[in-house]
Amino acid sequence: MHYTMSELTSRQRYKILVSTVTPRPIAWVTTRSVDGVVNAAPYSFFNAVGDDPALVVLGLLHGPEEGADKDTGTHIKQTREFVVNLVAEHDMERMNLSCVDAPREVSEVEYAEIETVPASAVAAPLIASAPVSFECRLVEALAVGTHQTVVLGEVVVAHVKDEFVSDLERMHFDTPAMKLVGRMHGSGTYLRNTDRFTVPRPAYDPQRLTELRRTKD
Repeated sequence: MHYTMSELTSRQRYKILVSTVTPRPIAWVTTRSVDGVVNAAPYSFFNAVGDDPALVVLGLLHGPEEGADKDTGTHIKQTREFVVNLVAEHDMERMNLSCVDAPREVSEVEYAEIETVPASAVAAPLIASAPVSFECRLVEALAVGTHQTVVLGEVVVAHVKDEFVSDLERMHFDTPAMKLVGRMHGSGTYLRNTDRFTVPRPAYDPQRLTELRRTKD
């Protein structure tokens, strides 16, 4: 089956993407409004996209009002700062509670009983229980279409809890011990990061193509 995306509704395109692009890492984004209200919201349209400078990208879908940013997008555009916190298994309940469509004046941090600690370079706080947090400054917010914004942020400070640093000098981290979760298909489906396998990266073999072509002749 093939789908011409321009012939589908937004919801149909969304279902194709989230059912196939899996697992997706979750950015539990904390922001602080210009009025001081702290917001926390999870986004799975998220990834790392560069290292010089260190860059992350968020895909923020707008709210039910046509063209209206949700709290996260509004705060990022106004303050040009945000924090990406990664989600561990022990934070699933609080992360899920922060998904609610709360009124703008309500802090999801308070609603979901999320403990925060001050960041070092941005106004938005870190989620205290997150194994990893990235303090970010906005590089660009690009409106694409009528109901989505792509946010590119530079990571200015990275926090990794000490218990997950396995070799400080070589900057090796015990990623499995973080017990990070990913987003899967469907409503409310997630993935534990426990089933792994290793495939060594091969070196280029100049004889490979020669041998392959010979076998086909």
